[in-house]
Amino acid sequence: MNGRGRRRLAPAAAALLALAALFAVLFLRSDWLSRWLYPIEYRDEIARSARQHRIDPYLVAAVIRVESRFRPDLRSPKGAVGLMQVMPETAAWVIRNHRLPDELLDRLDWPDVNIELGVRYLALLIDRFGGNHTAALAAYNAGPGQVDGWLRRSEWDGRLETADRIPFGETRHYVRRVYFYWEKYHSVYGNELYERPYEEPAP
Repeated sequence: MNGRGRRRLAPAAAALLALAALFAVLFLRSDWLSRWLYPIEYRDEIARSARQHRIDPYLVAAVIRVESRFRPDLRSPKGAVGLMQVMPETAAWVIRNHRLPDELLDRLDWPDVNIELGVRYLALLIDRFGGNHTAALAAYNAGPGQVDGWLRRSEWDGRLETADRIPFGETRHYVRRVYFYWEKYHSVYGNELYERPYEEPAP
C-alpha cells in the first residue's frame, strides 16, 4: 500500500478505535454488566422470606450464591438440599420449632420452601448469637455447636475482623465469600430488593 492509501485509512482507523474505546467505557460502567456478573434469581421468594423474618435480603441472596449458585436441584454429598443447602434434619427441626406443616419436608427441594426454611434457620442462628451475623454465618456452615465451642474456648471471638482465626478453613472461606457477595449485591442492586413488591403464595 502506498503512502496515499495509508493516509486515507488513518482517519477511519482512528475513528474506529475511538468508537471502540467509547463502547468499552460504557459497557464496563453499565448497570447491565454488574447485574450480569452478580445476578440474583428467585427475587420474589427471597424478598418475601427476608422481609417476614427481618433479615437483609441481600444476605439471603449471598448465602444462596455461595451455597448453591442458585441451583435448586443441587444436593451435596452430605445430603444438603437445594438453594440454601438445608440438611433434612435441620429442616425437620425448623418445621417442629415453628409448628409448620410436616409435608414441607417432602418439598425441601422446592425453591420457595427451601428459601423459607433456610431463612428461618438463619434467623434463629442470628438470634442465638445475639445479632452477630458473622458468628451466625459460621454456624450455618459449621454448625452452632462448633461455633459455641470456639467462642467458649476463646479460639475465635466471633468478629469478621478476626475471621482468620476460625478453626475450620472451609468456614473461614465461607464467611468471607458470603460477606463479599453481600456487599456486592448491595452495591449493584441498591434498595431494589427492600422495595420489591411481591405476591403472597396461594394458601
